[in-house]
Amino acid sequence: MPYINQTTEGDANAPLIFTFHGTGGDEQQFHGLARDLLPEATVISPRGDVSEQGANRYFRRSGEGVYDMVDLAQRVTRMAAFVTSAKAARAPACTIGLGYSNGANILAAVAFAHPALFDTMILLHPLIPFTPAPQPGLAGKRILITAGRHDPICPAPQTSTLADWLTAQGAGVEILWHDGGHEIGQAEIAALPSFLAD
Repeated sequence: MPYINQTTEGDANAPLIFTFHGTGGDEQQFHGLARDLLPEATVISPRGDVSEQGANRYFRRSGEGVYDMVDLAQRVTRMAAFVTSAKAARAPACTIGLGYSNGANILAAVAFAHPALFDTMILLHPLIPFTPAPQPGLAGKRILITAGRHDPICPAPQTSTLADWLTAQGAGVEILWHDGGHEIGQAEIAALPSFLAD
């Protein structure tokens, strides 16, 4: 079955943006933001189909930063099929992924396995507590990572490790820090238009 999602169709051959919510969010969390960032784009926002005590997520975990890797692999395959189908129906000029927290994690995990699906990625407060296999297909991708220096959920050293790994794959990585925690800072939102305009 397809994901419950919110979709706003844009202009023909315009960019296609997928947004991925954080734990406990839903398809509306970043849908409006994406439409504001690129009004001509098609925006598709799937809702995570895993429930963690009633909170929507994209894959299972047994604790903070402890992922069910078997479940993650299955959810990556499912999300990749969803993205592939949406792209095939629209032939977009480019495909952009924007995700926060758990949403950033599923976006990154899909890109590790299927690097051709996204041209540009915005990872807000990602946490990847494992070392992915080398992925040369990420070469040339544009990736913005934003993070809080005092984030108790996504520790700064692990954010830096992810950025270094992506850079080693040949991706063009920008990283934006703020001095807070896991919340999205205003500076992060303010940086998005210029990043997407480049």
